[in-house]
Amino acid sequence: MLAENPHQVQSGRLAKDIHKPATHNIELIAFIASELPHWRDHPDRPDKENETGLTEFLCDYLDDSASGSMAWSHVKFRTETGDEGHSGRKIDLTLKPRGCALIIGNRRHSQFQALFPIECKRLPTPKGKDRDEREYVFTKEGTTGGVQRFKFGHHGSTHNFAAMIGYVQEQDFAHWLTEINGWIRNLANETNSAWSDSDLLQQSGDDSTADVCVLHSCHSRPSLPECELRHLWIKMN
Repeated sequence: MLAENPHQVQSGRLAKDIHKPATHNIELIAFIASELPHWRDHPDRPDKENETGLTEFLCDYLDDSASGSMAWSHVKFRTETGDEGHSGRKIDLTLKPRGCALIIGNRRHSQFQALFPIECKRLPTPKGKDRDEREYVFTKEGTTGGVQRFKFGHHGSTHNFAAMIGYVQEQDFAHWLTEINGWIRNLANETNSAWSDSDLLQQSGDDSTADVCVLHSCHSRPSLPECELRHLWIKMN
C-alpha cells in the first residue's frame, strides 16, 4: 500500500575514506600513459585534430577504462572543470575520486575535489593570428602557455603535482624536447626572468613501440610551493 504522502525523503551516503600511498599519483600517470596508445588506435574514435575534441574523447576513454579496472575504479575523469584556486578558469582534464574520498599523504580529496589537474596541448601549436608557437611552454600575450599556467599559479595553485598531455601531430619526441627546452633556455636568459634551467624538461622514459614518451619537470612558483609536472606525449601521426 502506498503512503498517503507522495513525497519521498532520500538521503545520500557519506563516501568512504580510502588511504593511498604518496606514489598513487605517479602510478596513475603510468596508467594514463599505458592507455594513450589504445585510445589513439581505437577504431571508433572520431577523427578529430583539434585540442578540445581530442581531450573530450580521451576523457571518455580514460573514464571507461578506469571504471572497468580493478586498480583504478575509484577514479573518474572529467573535462572542463573549474580550477579550485581560480573560479573563472577551466582545467582541460581533471581526475577526481569516484564514490569515495581519497587520502593521499596528508590531504583528503572528496568526490568533488581534483586529485590533480592536466593541461593538454597540440605539438606543434596550430597556426593563427593570436597563437604563439611556444604555447606548450609560454605565450608572450596572455597566460595560455601550458607550463606557464602551472609555474605562475594560473592553474593548479592548490596543487603541487600536475600533468600535461602533448598530442604530437608532427615531428618526433626528440625534436620537441630540443625545441621546448630551447624556448625555456631563451626565457631564462632574459633580464630579470622568473625562468631558469631548473624548469627544463627531463625525459623519464619512452615506449617506441607505442609511440609514448614520459617526461618530468619541476618549477618554483612565486608565493607557492614548488610544482612537479609529468609530461605524457603521444604520437598522433
